[in-house]
Amino acid sequence: MKVDTHPHYHMITVVMTNGTEYQTRSTYGKEGDKLNLDIDPNTHPAWTGGTQQLMDRGGRLSRFTSRFGSIGAKK
Repeated sequence: MKVDTHPHYHMITVVMTNGTEYQTRSTYGKEGDKLNLDIDPNTHPAWTGGTQQLMDRGGRLSRFTSRFGSIGAKK
């Protein structure tokens, strides 16, 4: 294996949008750097598993289902 192929893994401080901070290990920046988050993981659906409604009123989903609905598993 080549020498120095892996990035340096060190401790950084993550700063949330509400001001709370925590320490974690990362390859971001240098030892002791701060990573300021622009998106709040406490409320953003990507982290909280938020619900998503699929609204379709004769649009893409209906066209796809009418074209390809017969292909695949039978219900």
